[in-house]
Amino acid sequence: MEQQAADALLATRTALSQASALAVQYSFSVLGAVILLVLGWTLAGFASRWAYEGLSRVHGIDETLARFFTNVLHYALLILVFITVLGQFGVQTASIIATLGAAGLAIGLALQGTLQNIAAGIMLLILRPFRVGEYIETSNVAGTVREIGLFATELRTGDGLYRLAPNSTLWNTPITNFSREPTRREELKISVPHDDDIDLAMERLMDLAKADSRVLKSPAPSVFIDSLGDGAISVTLRYWAKTGDWWLVSRDMVKRVKLAFDKNPAAEADASDAAPPKKSNGESTAEKPTQTRQ
Repeated sequence: MEQQAADALLATRTALSQASALAVQYSFSVLGAVILLVLGWTLAGFASRWAYEGLSRVHGIDETLARFFTNVLHYALLILVFITVLGQFGVQTASIIATLGAAGLAIGLALQGTLQNIAAGIMLLILRPFRVGEYIETSNVAGTVREIGLFATELRTGDGLYRLAPNSTLWNTPITNFSREPTRREELKISVPHDDDIDLAMERLMDLAKADSRVLKSPAPSVFIDSLGDGAISVTLRYWAKTGDWWLVSRDMVKRVKLAFDKNPAAEADASDAAPPKKSNGESTAEKPTQTRQ
């Protein structure tokens, strides 16, 4: 009986000793984990703010793009801190990293279309083929840009409709930006019968272009014979105007040519000059040109 009591007492003392050692060991591990979490959280916040300030000073970096890269850095550092904390408790971090890699691959495959839009959004924000307020046209969409996001771009069409275009559809197609360049060219064609005075018709067109102060002096306007038809001669007036004036100048010029040739009905403006759509804000300025001939 006495031997059993001694054995029980010895076992209790051994268990208490081992528990005390484990408590001391894990106390240091818990304390170290807490310190790592606090330091990691602080350093991640400091690093993300430093990265955001640095990116904001870089010319051409969009606000949305700067915040995106900042958030990616912030959460990447937090994940690294979390894995380090688990290593304090003896967890095999290699298996965790492999699991995270496999999970990331699975998520990437599941969200392949979304990731394509994000990648396209990043490229659009870096290369800047268009900015907010500019009128663009692609094979899929046309309108004035309202907002460029990481997933999609918001536009307002010429007839006042809201349109959301995924960034991948904008990145994988040619983009025509009608607002980017400061000046635009326009061409106006008229048909002059063979028996009319072609020199007088060309002189009238040139005078009309020079009389409008919105027509640029450089490049200078020009008038030339475009082609010879069976019943008439095609004469072209080519001139340049500021992008903001282009719409009104082109429409006013059609009216003035019509009035100038009223005395000679045989010389008519080419009816193929279709009016381009107005801007989404209702103003009649830089929109799609009627001619794109160089």
